[in-house]
Amino acid sequence: MYEVAYAVPAPAGSRDDTVTEAILLVGGKGTRLRPLTVHTPKPMVPAAGVPFLTHQLARARAAGVEHIVLATSYLAEVFEPYFGDGSSLGLHLEYVTEREPLGTGGAIRNVAGRLRSGPDEPVLIFNGDILTGLDIKALVRTHEVSGADVSLHLTRVEDPRAFGLVPTDAGGRVTAFLEKPQTPEEIVTDQINAGAYVFRRSVIDSIPAGRPVSVERETFPDLLASGAHLQGMVDSTYWLDLGTPQAFVRGSADLVLGRAPSPAVPGRRGDRLILPTASVAPDAKLTGGTVVGEAAVIGEGARVSGSVVLAGAVIEAGAVITDSLVGAGARVGARTILSGVVIGDGAVVGADNELREGVRVWCDAVLPAAALRFSSDA
Repeated sequence: MYEVAYAVPAPAGSRDDTVTEAILLVGGKGTRLRPLTVHTPKPMVPAAGVPFLTHQLARARAAGVEHIVLATSYLAEVFEPYFGDGSSLGLHLEYVTEREPLGTGGAIRNVAGRLRSGPDEPVLIFNGDILTGLDIKALVRTHEVSGADVSLHLTRVEDPRAFGLVPTDAGGRVTAFLEKPQTPEEIVTDQINAGAYVFRRSVIDSIPAGRPVSVERETFPDLLASGAHLQGMVDSTYWLDLGTPQAFVRGSADLVLGRAPSPAVPGRRGDRLILPTASVAPDAKLTGGTVVGEAAVIGEGARVSGSVVLAGAVIEAGAVITDSLVGAGARVGARTILSGVVIGDGAVVGADNELREGVRVWCDAVLPAAALRFSSDA
């Protein structure tokens, strides 16, 4: 048995045929995001003041989705205590936990028993680490009008070499799934799989059960080979894979600045977002979509730009923080400079340090004062 399900009561009122339901894949370990994900699953790391998953749930609800099944695995016990039955968001949430990793396709199949849709009805599926301005209603509409078995959100990127390519014909029908191109001749399109789909319910039931399945490497190519109709919809609005710390910090800032859409940002969009119990010195300067979490402290003369300061963290006087993330309960000493850095939960970086792009300080680590500095021309 792979399924451990935590059912929650359905909300008042009965489901009708127009209700759209969704599967949200939130089981990944977030290895590339460590140390952010040591204690917190990737979708629960705060972005723009709330767990990133909140933004995805709110956007789905705004598009008319009412029932969402969360496919969980890593630190699965964190989700339900926070979101409960989903009623605070106007949703009905259920939780299904994998006992063993099943891959994207396996995770979709593993939650099929919780779906209510009939065989020919659409089910929205999206990944838990993509920040996007996708017009969800337009994707569902494309699926219905085209009569597809599966419809995929595609986006265009300038350099597609790091992605699998998804070429389509003049009518938007998918013609191939191509692995990451190695030569210029192999780059036949700039369209990539953007991580949101609409499946005909019967297709979900056809995925092999009880074993790992990759929807990208197995399910989609096999469907195409069998003659199934896979439709692509190119939507090149905002799209960002939040798989790295740098991307996550950027995504949070873009939400605050209003570049990325979400109805769940807890406050007005602008240059900064300060949660209610945070303390910010009057002469501190916060810019670039910076977020200051609950009970965090920003000291005198500190300058914080494009960064995330999580709950209970302390930035001491004169520190300069740029495009960085400071974990919950962490402390950054006076006059310390951080640029493109991740400080894990509970870590301490002493005064007069200078840490530059790519440095990650592990949770609860202690870096003494003036232990590491970069020269101005380094």
